[in-house]
Amino acid sequence: MITSQPKLSAVDLSLKRVFSIDVFRALTMLTMIFVNDLWTLSGIPVWLEHARSDQDFLGFADTVFPCFLFIVGMSIPFAIRQRLSKGDSYAKIVQHIVIRSVALLVMGVFTVNVPDLNARATGISAEWFQILMVLGFFLIWNQYPKREGTTKAVFTGLQLLGVVLLIYLAVVFRGGPDDKLVVMTAQWWGILGLIGWTYLTCAILYLFTHKQPLLLAGLWLFFTMVCIAGHAGWLHALWPDGPRDWILGNGAFDSFAFAGILATTLLTHLYRTEQAHRLPTFFAGIGVLLLLAGFVARQFFIISKIQATPTWVFLCCGIAFLVYAVVYWLVDLRGKANWFDLIRPAGTSTLTCYLIPYVYYSVADLSGISLPQSLTVGVIGLLKSVLFALVVVGITALLGKLRIKLKL
Repeated sequence: MITSQPKLSAVDLSLKRVFSIDVFRALTMLTMIFVNDLWTLSGIPVWLEHARSDQDFLGFADTVFPCFLFIVGMSIPFAIRQRLSKGDSYAKIVQHIVIRSVALLVMGVFTVNVPDLNARATGISAEWFQILMVLGFFLIWNQYPKREGTTKAVFTGLQLLGVVLLIYLAVVFRGGPDDKLVVMTAQWWGILGLIGWTYLTCAILYLFTHKQPLLLAGLWLFFTMVCIAGHAGWLHALWPDGPRDWILGNGAFDSFAFAGILATTLLTHLYRTEQAHRLPTFFAGIGVLLLLAGFVARQFFIISKIQATPTWVFLCCGIAFLVYAVVYWLVDLRGKANWFDLIRPAGTSTLTCYLIPYVYYSVADLSGISLPQSLTVGVIGLLKSVLFALVVVGITALLGKLRIKLKL
């Protein structure tokens, strides 16, 4: 059970978990599973769903991924400070960052290709491909217990089996129509791949600039300005024949993560100066300012997640600061962490939680069993999706007890 903690010093804070971050991550992952299940429903409010690419609108689903990137950013300082406190060299930390990022990129490439799979050309149905894909992920990146001798050799063998399985799936994969078959490609990298690139960029930049808060703020401003410049056409004017995005997402994804990094930097400062009780006020103020910036930006750019516009960036950064202010007030100041015990696994076994639906949907399709239409419409359907998200979290908790948990 999550419990409230005594006041931490700035040094202690760098070495311990901040439970409000775990809760925020858990809420975001629960919400992500919920919105990812909306495709199974009909007759639900439009504002819950993703907006179209050309639509000037912010759907509830459009705010979830930015909040997750914000949390990725909040977690980076704690992870790097902990490694530095253990005496890890910069080279070793960079190696760790690269390995984690590559794992996310690999998973992202696989997941983004599945919808295009041509079962006849591949020789495997999309359902079985997804099941084997997730199995490969778990074989390679499961958090195996530390063992020596024969047991360690078994775990290594399982990881090698996972590598062979993923290589096989990548080699046999064919996507697209019969007359235009394609092999597995990165495409837009998928959600996990975008997280991987964002983490790689922001973690390395933070590692080499973490002692300079003003420089960290400058990096957030840089990525945000690149986003503005890209959508305003300034980058195209500088390099007419250049790439559409100079940075992935025109810097929008890195902007979300660096907003999170700045949030943790401010959080640490408030602990150091014994002003932690004022954090909700500071964060709420920042959130309101970012929302105002978003409304101003809307005079020039539409709100669009798919286009990753500056308006989307400002509004979602503002939402992330406001939501975290509420979560921090509840969890760390009011001591209500136990309210969120039910969804805690979504915050501590996030990647495991994210991948479980891939298996569920595949098994459901293979079994041929489907829910009555009455359970997939309107309010009843929404309740079904909420229950589905909670069941996924429950399965994640059960797998954790069986020591099945992805850890990069």
